[in-house]
Amino acid sequence: MTDAGDLAGLDAELAADRLDAAELVEAGDPGGMLRQVASSAAQVRSAVRTCSEVDLSPVTSAGRPRAIVVAGMGGSGIAGDVLAAVCGSSNGVQVMTSHGYQLPGWVGAADLVVAVSCSGSTEETLAAATEAVRRGSPLVGVGAAGSPLEAIATQARAPFVPVKSAGMPRSTLWGLSIPLIAIAEQAGIIDVGEDVYEATAAILEQISFQCRPTSESFVNPGKSLALDLLGSLPMVWGSSPLSGVAAKRFAAQLNENAKYPGIAGELPEANHNQVVAFDGPFAPGTQLVAESGFPLRLVLLADPDEHPQVARRRAASAELASERGIRVSELVMEGEHPLPRFASVVQLIDYATVYLGIASGVDPTPIEIIQELKERIS
Repeated sequence: MTDAGDLAGLDAELAADRLDAAELVEAGDPGGMLRQVASSAAQVRSAVRTCSEVDLSPVTSAGRPRAIVVAGMGGSGIAGDVLAAVCGSSNGVQVMTSHGYQLPGWVGAADLVVAVSCSGSTEETLAAATEAVRRGSPLVGVGAAGSPLEAIATQARAPFVPVKSAGMPRSTLWGLSIPLIAIAEQAGIIDVGEDVYEATAAILEQISFQCRPTSESFVNPGKSLALDLLGSLPMVWGSSPLSGVAAKRFAAQLNENAKYPGIAGELPEANHNQVVAFDGPFAPGTQLVAESGFPLRLVLLADPDEHPQVARRRAASAELASERGIRVSELVMEGEHPLPRFASVVQLIDYATVYLGIASGVDPTPIEIIQELKERIS
């Protein structure tokens, strides 16, 4: 009789063979998710050009707003989290993302609302954009041209930044995030500049080359990370607000690309709750793991800008996990500006989660259950 450990080893061997055969990788990705991820650098450059052609002065000429509220959901809404992380907690303007049908009660005429929807038809985002207009808040729309969101913006005489989807909203992260950063830059909230945008695009290109489908797993960081995650329950912790957003992105990409569970956290908060799971039923050696073959795996996303005490917590967390037989992976952000630092980890995350889906025999692209859920509530 074959036990769970034997099955896990067999699956890992088959998965490695699948990822190292370019024709099997292509066959396992019929929706072209890898090509969509590879478009990230082009998205940055295209978005910068587009934003330079859109007149944002109706919302930026008055100077810094009291707050920027980004209304968006899922793969579109995380663009607001990226903006908040890039702006940083020390910025004098509050930046927050509203994931839902309603804006916070305090949002008013002194606050800028940016409604983001890749399709331009997300019902929660349309409701929030309509509410912003009703409250007299300055509005910018970011999404598909000719969409209901553009119609709302046009009727309100608000700027609209058109975005061409890379295929799926989650793979259009950069096409959706760069317009938000450009808006904040023109409003005088952050300083980015063309050199930072180009550095970000260059990093995305570099990682795309390293993670290309024809590169074998032993030299391909995306494939090797996918194989490390296979057969485990990933717990992903960021060590700063910026890498915390990357951890959130990691968990969401595990869900959508690999149809896989993932737990996101941020230090130091995760040390006050999630760390206790190290001694729970998903720790290696427990009966549950022996039967299921899915032990915890800790993934740490280290940011050079992390608080010194958080650096100590990150190291101690890795030690505690290792002492309990929990395997640990660490990804380190690189770059001086937050935007290329974020790109240096997120592009690898996107490739790894797509490869994990392919390695598991799962088509990374479809999200039928989300469509089924929408149909049930429509």
